[in-house]
Amino acid sequence: QVQLVESGGGLVQAGGSLRVSCTASERTFSHYAMGWFRQALGKEREFVAAISWSGSRTLYADSVKDRFTISRDNAKNTAYLQMNSLKPEDTAVYYCAARGRGRLLPTAAGYEYDYWGQGNQVTVSS
Repeated sequence: QVQLVESGGGLVQAGGSLRVSCTASERTFSHYAMGWFRQALGKEREFVAAISWSGSRTLYADSVKDRFTISRDNAKNTAYLQMNSLKPEDTAVYYCAARGRGRLLPTAAGYEYDYWGQGNQVTVSS
């Protein structure tokens, strides 16, 4: 079992920035593709960003492309989501996810991920 622990959420003013982090319990983190998803109140969970195990390939939802950046530091077993130019519509619970060992490519499909973090509230005020 891979445990994913998130941190870095909070309250930020529109136009501001925030970075959320996700640390995995296994050193095999480097062999998982990672993703970030979010779920706003009253809405379905949606894809945000994903990154291959090597960090060489990334995917972004159109709604966050050019504002958010996903990255990873495999030596620390940690993935990051840097969120810039935040908007009130970015308010949601953010979840990190890991595809599972040996699943190296990023995907926007939630069902392709085997492990999920506990969720981290990000609130953007207007």
